[in-house]
Amino acid sequence: MTADPLALARDLLRCPSVTPAEGGALSFMETTLKAAGFTVHRMTFSEPGEADVENLYARIGTQGPNLVFAGHTDVVPPGDETAWKHPPFASEVSNGQLYGRGAVDMKGGIACMMAAALDHLATNGGKARQDGKGSISFLITGDEESVAVNGTPKLLQWCVDHGETFDHCVLGEPSNVEDLGDTIKIGRRGSLNGHLIVTGKQGHVAYPERADNPIRGILKLMEALQSEPLDNGNDNFQPSHFEFVSVDVGNKTVNLIPGEARAMFNIRFNDIHTAESLQKLLQQRAEKAADGKIKFHFKFQPSNAGSFVVQPGPFTDMVSKAIEQVTGRTPHLSTTGGTSDARFITHHCPVVEFGLVGQTMHQVDERVPIADLRALTSIYRKILDTYFG
Repeated sequence: MTADPLALARDLLRCPSVTPAEGGALSFMETTLKAAGFTVHRMTFSEPGEADVENLYARIGTQGPNLVFAGHTDVVPPGDETAWKHPPFASEVSNGQLYGRGAVDMKGGIACMMAAALDHLATNGGKARQDGKGSISFLITGDEESVAVNGTPKLLQWCVDHGETFDHCVLGEPSNVEDLGDTIKIGRRGSLNGHLIVTGKQGHVAYPERADNPIRGILKLMEALQSEPLDNGNDNFQPSHFEFVSVDVGNKTVNLIPGEARAMFNIRFNDIHTAESLQKLLQQRAEKAADGKIKFHFKFQPSNAGSFVVQPGPFTDMVSKAIEQVTGRTPHLSTTGGTSDARFITHHCPVVEFGLVGQTMHQVDERVPIADLRALTSIYRKILDTYFG
């Protein structure tokens, strides 16, 4: 192996790229990929009220097929750094493990992608993607851990505007549950956030007949909304899940009936629904339970997190075979978990998610076994070699 994933990962982990800071991570990638012959583009996108975000698109080769490695260099904050055994941005190695914020999610995965691509190119004399046999690209954002406004969606639009097309994508999110090779993500559930707001009439608790307590109404509506499943799931997804996460009336005194009650919720939904169809369903259920006696309305947050699934086929079979050859495990095809930037990429090409084991992501002392870094690099290398024949 000519490119060392451990060395690349350590360099990336030393970059304090807490969202939305670039921290030097994309600059390191740019230098490394340019040296290998990639054409590298750096873009900064902004939105009113949101922080500027730096992004990177790199490509070697001009012909199709174009295999894209996607991911993000931004990381979540380390929290209390004194709680870490190894400083979060020191990139220290101990007992066969690499420690640091982003080791798993997902600078370690990016390092493996880079090492595999560099090794693949070097083995072919550095010209493998310049001989008309296809292209390798990197699509890397700096705000996946945040609101995902100025990252992958705008980066993909930039690619469309500049004539870039993709054939398949491997996203390096930490997809595995227990052991490297146990899971490939071929889809994700959608996510919808919102508030249920019930309006009553404020008054003194000693004179309840002069008031209308919204807490009674919101409890009735919450029960009605959750009493019946949204669906029973299907072959690709588990049943959709509705969860209230907060109830608040803003009341700081005991002798006051509040005038309003709010309940915040999240729904993780499958491809039986869309965000729009769910909003209509909730409205219908609430109206039935209210029976014209409870004043309520919903306030939904705009959702850019719809569900999607990539149907198994030659590409997923190829990835599965590469994993099995290296790890001896046959990966499970899964659609569980939260959202990822794959929800944007799926509109441009088939995408699968396969990266490291997610056991320590976002935790204190986030870490990855060095053996897993080398094994994942071997898997990505087999994918490249097979994909380009």
